[in-house]
Amino acid sequence: MKQLPPDTVRLLSSSQVITSVVNVVKELIENSLDAGASSIDVKLENFGLDRVEVRDNGQGIKTVDTPVMAVRHFTSKICRHEDLEHLETYGFRGEALGSICAVAEVAVTTKTEEDEISTQYTMDLTGKIVSQKPSHLGQGTTVSVMKLFKNLPVRRQCFSSNKKCKEELKKVQDLLMAYAIIKPELRLMLVHNKVVLWQKAKVADNRSALLATLGPGAIANLIPCHHHQEQPEILLEGFFPKPGADYSSTSTSNPDKTFIFVNNRPVQHKEIMKLLRQHYTAQYADDQARNRYPTLMLKISVPPSSVDVNLTPDKTQVLLHNKETVLTAIEALLVSLYGFRPNADLPADKHLSSEPFPSPSSPLQADSERNAENSHSNDSVPRDGPKQSSADTSLDRQASNSDLESNFSLYDDEMSQTVTKPASKSPERLVDNKMTAATISKVQISAEDWSRGTALTDPVSGEPLQPVIIHRPTKQNHSVPDEAMSESSSSKKTLNAITEKRAALTAYDMISNRTMRAPLSPVTIFEKEARAEVLREKPTASLQDISVAIHERWKNLREEDRKKYEEKAKKHLEHHEQRTKLASAEGPREPGVRSHMQGQKRKAPLSNQQLLDELFAAQPQKKMKNPAPKPSQPLPCSVAALRLQLQRLSSQSSAAPQGLRLVNRLASQSAWVILCGQRLMLLNPFRVEEALLFKRLLENNILPAASLQNPIQLTDGSLGGAEYTEALCSMEKQSPELNGAAFFSDPRLVANGFKVKLTPGTKNKSRKTERHLEVTAMADCVPFLGVEDLREILTAVLHKKARTVRECRPLKVTNYLQGEAVRLTRQLPTNLSREDVKETLLRMEQQLGGANHTCIHGRPFLQHLTDVPTTEQEVKALLRPLEL
Repeated sequence: MKQLPPDTVRLLSSSQVITSVVNVVKELIENSLDAGASSIDVKLENFGLDRVEVRDNGQGIKTVDTPVMAVRHFTSKICRHEDLEHLETYGFRGEALGSICAVAEVAVTTKTEEDEISTQYTMDLTGKIVSQKPSHLGQGTTVSVMKLFKNLPVRRQCFSSNKKCKEELKKVQDLLMAYAIIKPELRLMLVHNKVVLWQKAKVADNRSALLATLGPGAIANLIPCHHHQEQPEILLEGFFPKPGADYSSTSTSNPDKTFIFVNNRPVQHKEIMKLLRQHYTAQYADDQARNRYPTLMLKISVPPSSVDVNLTPDKTQVLLHNKETVLTAIEALLVSLYGFRPNADLPADKHLSSEPFPSPSSPLQADSERNAENSHSNDSVPRDGPKQSSADTSLDRQASNSDLESNFSLYDDEMSQTVTKPASKSPERLVDNKMTAATISKVQISAEDWSRGTALTDPVSGEPLQPVIIHRPTKQNHSVPDEAMSESSSSKKTLNAITEKRAALTAYDMISNRTMRAPLSPVTIFEKEARAEVLREKPTASLQDISVAIHERWKNLREEDRKKYEEKAKKHLEHHEQRTKLASAEGPREPGVRSHMQGQKRKAPLSNQQLLDELFAAQPQKKMKNPAPKPSQPLPCSVAALRLQLQRLSSQSSAAPQGLRLVNRLASQSAWVILCGQRLMLLNPFRVEEALLFKRLLENNILPAASLQNPIQLTDGSLGGAEYTEALCSMEKQSPELNGAAFFSDPRLVANGFKVKLTPGTKNKSRKTERHLEVTAMADCVPFLGVEDLREILTAVLHKKARTVRECRPLKVTNYLQGEAVRLTRQLPTNLSREDVKETLLRMEQQLGGANHTCIHGRPFLQHLTDVPTTEQEVKALLRPLEL
């Protein structure tokens, strides 16, 4: 036998911790949350296989910790194993970054509050730093993972199919939704291939987080619930579907909207999920509701010492020390919400066709065997066994919770309840059941006998029990229900994924299916119409003020007006159902037909098909050609010579404006180092171009005016008074036409997209000539541009004595031009030459002068890096040895 090399051991263990893209995102997000981040951006390229970037604004990594930040088993979360009993963080093993480094290329950029600039570190396969350089990013940490599974080609090949990649992308979105719900104060954004797929802003509480994540359609049918227990300490909080609500709007066909949290950690717990489903589906008689998962949020808070998180590598499964007590508390909460129902289990017809005891391949047996091996359950018989064990369990739960009824049974006793029904009709069966229960209570069943099917025997004949014979009723009495059951099972139709996602449109739908808008509710239709009116009255109103105003208008709306909106919503729903039926009819096909028609089926417009073929090519290795290595040559470096050169540049640039002199471009290709006197500064030329473009647009841009079908009449009342009308009439006009009408040619009106016509009228009784003013054309590129903005122009002319176009820009036009400046700046080439940057600096000094050098977002053009040393002592102070 030979010992494995350390590299092999590291790769084997890391491939178990990092198994997919969603594992990488989960580990990095949890590190960001542990660092106190309030904003996290997740950016993926090629479904995360080419690049995964997670950026946060947390505390950052201290300089003394950076040499070991990616080395395995180095962590700041715990110091010893006993600290797990007081764990308050998501991570604790110190394996995340180290495992990612073993299967990908990793770069970490971090900056703390004490650091002057951020630093980017590049890691090797062992997690050690191989290079570092300064960066322009702000406080926080950015982890970039490139070429995931580059040394595991089989693992990477698993993601070669489009379906697998889309499923992985949806898992990432579901993970972000879970953290968005449990962390309302967190801002999250998911970007794939530079397209924003999903985002959530900072909100106040969990209900607002659910509203932002699932949409108003889903949250409208949820109610808050609360349960507190002192001994042992258990706190249950959450939002559950309203009793009796339509199951189509409060449940889905998959568990992606059933959120379970244990101590703020999203987990997957089969027993809790089963309990939630049973009590939710018991209120519906329809068989289709039995296969659905409720839309809810359950937050379980217990002492950290009673939870074992170190169970699986991804930490999505936990062990609860007081599992039975927690299940009892959840059951009491569900009973208080949905009421107690003796038949709160699966339908009886499904039990009749199933085995009364778990088969060797049944997951129930696997669960019971696991519980028997662990120290969490003292039962020697599987929990789905005879009636005796279920009664004991019910009595134990009743002792811990006096609110439950005396005949209340455990959620997984559905099999034993089914055994009781046929036994009540036959006294012989009842005796057999009692004997079997007594035998099982005395004899402990081994796993080997259970797997062979010889554990339970008939006390009369001595043969193994036949589960199907015990649970199947006689054919004479139940022949008709069996036929009906067979007909209903054969006539069951496969549920369509499109028709079940009414609450919100997810990124997975946009990628894999035809997009369909959800049916509009009466409130949504009213909100669309009322929003324009509110903005017309208050152009500067915030989003919150607009929502409050619309809500008040809806509350004060008359009954007959509400009926009109309800009729419109009904028409929308009918149209949506028709489209859903068409989509459902086109969906399922025969296997042979599906493979034959695969090439003809298109899920995107024809114009995008070539792009999709390039993105989802079956042979990505053709695109992964390594670029030719760039020629490099080592150059000698002397700090003294560099200091003399900088001093020479500083003296030569004394005649230049403000002493700005280009030094060199950073490797990031978007920033330049500039010498300003004795200071080295970092320049972002794109911010300068953005400010220059915005200034030029404010001064010279003319918004194109589109003719109005119905001209808008202008009066003293609409303009704000007679003085505003006089100010308008005093502006420059064109030559009058034959009928005396004239159009205003003043650039302060034309540049803002207004075309105003003045028509002289007849004289009135006071012998004053009446004038008719009307707007015949307005700019349609600015949303909600109207007479209020014309009044804003006249206010600037009348009160501020504005004479230039720049001084007369309305707020809406200014915001529009800001967006245009940003859009045009993004179209500039990434690699600017030295001559281009020099020209930009020259235009900055000429056009912006000594004004505040910031972009339109308030960010400075120049960031101070350091001062050029002038004495030998300063040089020695700067030349500190690198601490690694």
